Amino acid sequence: MSEKTKPIFDAALNAEGLQFGIVVSRFNGFVTDRLLDGALEALERSGADRNDIDVVYVPGAWELSIALQTLGQTKKYDAFVCLGAVIRGDTPHFEYVAGEAARGMAAASARFDVPVANGVLTTNTVDQATDRAGGKEGNKGFDAAMTAIEMANLLRALRSSEPRRN
Repeated sequence: MSEKTKPIFDAALNAEGLQFGIVVSRFNGFVTDRLLDGALEALERSGADRNDIDVVYVPGAWELSIALQTLGQTKKYDAFVCLGAVIRGDTPHFEYVAGEAARGMAAASARFDVPVANGVLTTNTVDQATDRAGGKEGNKGFDAAMTAIEMANLLRALRSSEPRRN
């Protein structure tokens, strides 16, 4: 097969008909509420029906993975979005929480073969977090939801072996 005739797998940014699970940390809620607003906006703008989006709150970023594991077992979702804000303090607690949250998201994605978009902010300051939650750096919740849409569509195309032709 020549390079010109090889299929190209390119994901659509259409959320219509897809099921999403959003897991949100309540810790630093002044940031995560704004991330959730951004994620919901992205999903709804891209055609998702609000009834196809489940939002689950957990106490903090550490607890994201157990909620993902439980949701993943249902085999109901096309993609997950995880939202949180881990802001560096004066102790090494930041590294443990941020690292284990990321590890838990990756493990859930691999275990259940479902994309998990990482919308967990890891910042040095509160200002950096608010800048990334609808401030001058955009909304990383919106970005994570767009990643979830793209990956859900890409995996659907790869599994069906039907490339989208450009």
